[in-house]
Amino acid sequence: AQFGPVYNLFFRKNYAMLGVVFASAFAWEMAYDSTMNGVWDRINKGRQWKDIRAKYVEGAEE
Repeated sequence: AQFGPVYNLFFRKNYAMLGVVFASAFAWEMAYDSTMNGVWDRINKGRQWKDIRAKYVEGAEE
């Protein structure tokens, strides 16, 4: 009975449930993507183009 208001608001009608599912999936994807990008950047720090670009671009211009 404690989930009654949540059920009535989000899951009773099909379009409301689909909206909740799609919004939750989108939010999960955004959070997971930014977290994994942070992990990748931390693991590969100093080895990515964005980290070493200045060394090669400035060297080529001189």
